[in-house]
Amino acid sequence: MESWDVVILGAGPAALRAAIACADSGTVPLMIDGSGVGSASGVSPLAGLAASIDELDSSAHRDDTVTEGGESTDKVAAARICGESVSTLAELERWGLVLRRREGGLPHASSAPGHSVARLTGCGDSTVREVTRVLEEQAIKRGVHRRSDTHPIQLVSDNQQARGVTTLNVLTGEIQSIQAKAIILATEGHQGLWSTPTNGPGTGSALALSVGIQLRGMGCTPRHPLTIRDCDLHIPLDVLGSGGRIRKEDGEDVGPEAVLEGEPCVLDLRGMDSEAELWFSQTTSRVKERLGLDISRDVFPITSGVAATTGGAPSDEFGRVTFEGFTPEGFPGKMWFTGLYAAGRSAHSGMHGDGMLAGNLLLDDLVSGKAAGAHAAIWAQENQFGGPSNISESENSASAHIASLQSSDGWPVGQVAARLVSAMRSINGATDDAAHAAAHASISEIREAGIRVTDKSPVMNTELISALQLEGLVTIAEAIADSG
Repeated sequence: MESWDVVILGAGPAALRAAIACADSGTVPLMIDGSGVGSASGVSPLAGLAASIDELDSSAHRDDTVTEGGESTDKVAAARICGESVSTLAELERWGLVLRRREGGLPHASSAPGHSVARLTGCGDSTVREVTRVLEEQAIKRGVHRRSDTHPIQLVSDNQQARGVTTLNVLTGEIQSIQAKAIILATEGHQGLWSTPTNGPGTGSALALSVGIQLRGMGCTPRHPLTIRDCDLHIPLDVLGSGGRIRKEDGEDVGPEAVLEGEPCVLDLRGMDSEAELWFSQTTSRVKERLGLDISRDVFPITSGVAATTGGAPSDEFGRVTFEGFTPEGFPGKMWFTGLYAAGRSAHSGMHGDGMLAGNLLLDDLVSGKAAGAHAAIWAQENQFGGPSNISESENSASAHIASLQSSDGWPVGQVAARLVSAMRSINGATDDAAHAAAHASISEIREAGIRVTDKSPVMNTELISALQLEGLVTIAEAIADSG
């Protein structure tokens, strides 16, 4: 049986930062992802990195975060994460991140909705891509092991303690189990529920649900106001601080709130100066390729779309996944699902509350990833492996489950995806019980029908991967519908 002290599920900034922290704390981890090295760099940019670079301290950043998130915001988490923004940015710079700069040499800071001062910094519309590249270089330098084309199927646990993970090798079709002392969930969000499932299958959250973890923050689905209508192309909010304008159809300048309220609006990037255009060249290319429009001459219609999610497994300041349980003395309290961690889009730190402040998502990825990786490394050094029989049972269970998918007479993958997206869009922003009840009924119908995989091949069976991802999304959709 293959054994690793720490296994990290994911490939984005949170997973990479966790791997670096883990290695720096003395434990070289294994990273597992269903895609491959560099895949996370293609994630659609939403905003840069929020950092208090022109402020004496992070208190205003914290206050803006709490205001945007509302009463459900964990103020302690917001203060802690915002307080690490400048040091996080400095660390990335030290590792080679090339930032957009202003006159005098300081990092450029863009204004953005919800921020009381200009605070968005980064590399224009390439921030996520460049941060991912820098982190991948650091992971390579530390000898972090990576295994691509490997899809996690099941978490293995006993008595609320993580023991390992069972995976599917996409290239060979083999079921493989890995024993682990600690597992870090750091995968993508579940925003695929409102577009295309592959855009965000929420693998980490689905795995947490499978071992009985009650997800938090699932009722909040932050909407991105700069989504090009009818094509789900997201434009980074940074453009609004670099000459970009949102306008109503009559030409009146408005803010993002007008888009969020459903007002017909267009995005006008014709006023961007030449320096800004260089930093948003990817946006120019994407709009040209997808729409055939030139941002220097054309405006384009925008709407609000779900581009990211903030709900996930509840986690503390060390990234430990928690649940409501009882102490040895019999008192109710928050307990650790021992050995299980979550970071980034798989976690719910409480920082974002019911609203997401621009630039805080990437910041949370990096800070939570670092915390989880550092704690997991020390935990693994001080504890022993366990649960070998559970891992063997999980491997057999996974093989049987895949066989059942390939022999099922359920709905085809495409039909399930379409029905699921339709159900979730019907409750997006809805607060009435009837809408949630109807969505829940539709999701239950999907679960009852099941999913059918027509491709029987064990090698590179992408239909099977899609089916597994959809199964996870169905469980997440149920949690969201129930939260309403």
